[in-house]
Amino acid sequence: MNNLSDLTAGTWNVDASHSEVGFAARHLMVSKVRGQFKDFAAVVTVGQPFEQSTVQATVQLASIDTNSADRDAHLKSADFFDVENNPAMTFTSTKVTNDFIEGDLTIKGITKPVSFDLDFGGVSADPWGGTRAGFEATTEINRKDFDLTWNAAIEGGGVLVGEKVKIALDVQLVQA
Repeated sequence: MNNLSDLTAGTWNVDASHSEVGFAARHLMVSKVRGQFKDFAAVVTVGQPFEQSTVQATVQLASIDTNSADRDAHLKSADFFDVENNPAMTFTSTKVTNDFIEGDLTIKGITKPVSFDLDFGGVSADPWGGTRAGFEATTEINRKDFDLTWNAAIEGGGVLVGEKVKIALDVQLVQA
């Protein structure tokens, strides 16, 4: 079943063990640093029609993992996320279609509209008697829009951290 119309109306929860909240940002202007958040949750309420669906998601910012403990500690600090005062990033949808999800992204108390391109992977029964659905969603934000402004000039011109951050979600939902 690979049509959005195959989704049963009702509540669907993210299976975090089969999902990923990832990101990538330019480093030294020549390559990308990738990372992910390990602690997140979301509830998708599927409507009929599908366009009446809603998404509510929360990401715990302290769960950031870029494969570098020092970089992770810096990203958690007041220079970036300031997780002591801003522990979570949230997303609340405002419009859902077959091709995209629009909504309000809040980081460090600043809320901005974002639009994720949406790719539906399909619906399948699982071996435990449940029903699963898969989605991929991508967007790009400017980190400065969310007061993530720390940077350092590099020798020869340019900066240490790029302004644009690509966000990529690979999500498996379980019907409640």
